[in-house]
Amino acid sequence: MIKKLIPFLGEYRRYAVLAPLAIVCETVLEVLIPFLMARIIDVGIASGNMDYVLTVGGMMAAMAVLALVFGAAAGRFAAMAATGYAKNLRQSLFKKVQEFSFSNMDRFSTASLITRLTTDVTNTQNVVMLMLRMLVRAPIMLVCATGIAVYINTRLSLVFFVAVPVLAAGLSIIMSKAFPKFQIMLKHYDKLNKVVQENLAAIRVVKAYVREGFENDKFGEAAEQLRDSQRRAEKLVIFTMPLMQAVMYATMVCIVWFGGNMIIAGTMKPGELLGFLSYVTQILMSLMMVAMVFISIVISKASVTRI
Repeated sequence: MIKKLIPFLGEYRRYAVLAPLAIVCETVLEVLIPFLMARIIDVGIASGNMDYVLTVGGMMAAMAVLALVFGAAAGRFAAMAATGYAKNLRQSLFKKVQEFSFSNMDRFSTASLITRLTTDVTNTQNVVMLMLRMLVRAPIMLVCATGIAVYINTRLSLVFFVAVPVLAAGLSIIMSKAFPKFQIMLKHYDKLNKVVQENLAAIRVVKAYVREGFENDKFGEAAEQLRDSQRRAEKLVIFTMPLMQAVMYATMVCIVWFGGNMIIAGTMKPGELLGFLSYVTQILMSLMMVAMVFISIVISKASVTRI
């Protein structure tokens, strides 16, 4: 399915290439900043060398500004690629509908086709934007931050090597159970659109037979079914954030505990612990980004299938 949809980037393909490149530059700069901060504490401040502190601090400021520029550029490129992709996809879908035979028109209801050209394409567009940004940013940040954290203290890095599999297993369970529920939710979207389309197309008949109350009840029932199906799907997805926070805070508590003992024992420096905490935060944030992307993919997978 992905191979079928990628060509719709069309003339916006260059933006889809520039966005990840800008993200790579932004992420590398962000990952290096905590390492320089640790050097300021352990080398510059510890020895009282203000020249070193000012030099490295200036480098950190310059890297932060460059990261901001690359981040803004990546956001612009990703938005242009995703919106252009959605435009091409909608045009192609509309053209396909125009070529439908009468049997196909009977197979796909008008409401279902409207949902495909609106809600389903929008869901897919949002995932394309997330994939161009977060799905590139998260793995790079995860690998780079993990590498530097292991370089700072190999023993302490074992803490998040335990935390990551726990988080991955929990997310996998949530995603596998949520996907079928989102498929049901989109079917209720079709039903709601069908009620609206039929009512508006035959509004004169409805008024002639004084059936406004009946139509209101029918629409209310369709809206209620959509709400219930969406609530059942979202009830599973919302467990992602508590799971992420529980793993994040448990990991940070363990690192502060073991790292503090290492500082007391003289096997670790204060700046190294501070930098290590920054990298752990980056690692867990990158995992959170991956979780957000997978949630969007779960929601959009049903839409992509329908498209």
